[in-house]
Amino acid sequence: MRAPIFQVDAFTTQRFAGNPAAVIVLPEFLDDAVMQAIAAENNLAETAFLVADNGDYRLRWFTPLLEVPLCGHATLASAAVVMERLQPERQQVLFHSASGPLAVQKTPSGYAMDFPRRIAQRVAAPPADLIDALGLAPLEIYADRFNYLALLDNAQQVRELKPNLALIATLDRSGVAVTAAGDGVYDFVSRYFAPAKGIPEDPVTGGAHCALAPFWAQRLNKTVFHAYQASRRGGELHCRLAGERVVLEGACVFYLSGEIEI
Repeated sequence: MRAPIFQVDAFTTQRFAGNPAAVIVLPEFLDDAVMQAIAAENNLAETAFLVADNGDYRLRWFTPLLEVPLCGHATLASAAVVMERLQPERQQVLFHSASGPLAVQKTPSGYAMDFPRRIAQRVAAPPADLIDALGLAPLEIYADRFNYLALLDNAQQVRELKPNLALIATLDRSGVAVTAAGDGVYDFVSRYFAPAKGIPEDPVTGGAHCALAPFWAQRLNKTVFHAYQASRRGGELHCRLAGERVVLEGACVFYLSGEIEI
């Protein structure tokens, strides 16, 4: 069989920046092993699989190594595929996923996603391997059930950090976000490492910002943020707290469209 494939740079207005995601449109989900093999073949941080469902879409995400319960940039890319390629008359779309219903709305500057909020709790006794992996002692360390979150002194530390990825891969969380207050037009900056998921460094991470937005809300006493993920490719997000949800907004740029043969 053949299936349409799109590659989209998410959370950016410039091609070759942001976070690239593959989006594959299917009549029905394939066997998990086949979708995992496709994601490994694509070798991007995430491959999203879309199936139309009574006006909505079912959505699943795979890294090169495993399926994940939530992926922000591949959801943004999927919304762009639906509203720019499959059904350009649409202004919004609802995705049904392992993380529940995810609504995405077209905006003048891109797409706004409605995601569940994540609350990270401070870790009283951080794992020694985490501090060794970062190569420095963070000001504070927090954790939710998915990731560790390390607060660093300043944005320059975040940008220049060279962590030990092999050590990070052995931790009891699937990823580590490092963050600091912004030093310019951004409220805060971050980076995200998830080698255990086959993603040494994720260029721009929507899921991590579901925890970063409420984390910074407590420190900055505000609910709307302009954030920057300081990876090599780099990407921008506009974040807004809305009760138990986080609205993440960003732009997308199409890079590739074609077909895969299975």
